[in-house]
Amino acid sequence: MCLAIPALITEKKTNNMATTEILGVTRDVSLDLTPQAEVGDYVLVHAGFAIEVIDEEYAKETIELVKQFEDVAV
Repeated sequence: MCLAIPALITEKKTNNMATTEILGVTRDVSLDLTPQAEVGDYVLVHAGFAIEVIDEEYAKETIELVKQFEDVAV
């Protein structure tokens, strides 16, 4: 199973790269698949690529669900 995680774009860089913030951690991701993404947008990130621009409400709901993963016993 693959998981894409919501991230907030905080800075656009050269070569279709962007700095994102994911649960308090910054990561550089490729915007090759989402060239329309801008600073302040939320994107779904998978394997270092922003694969879709999503709305803020959906992003925040998903982040809250991800935070619950640590409460689940395996």
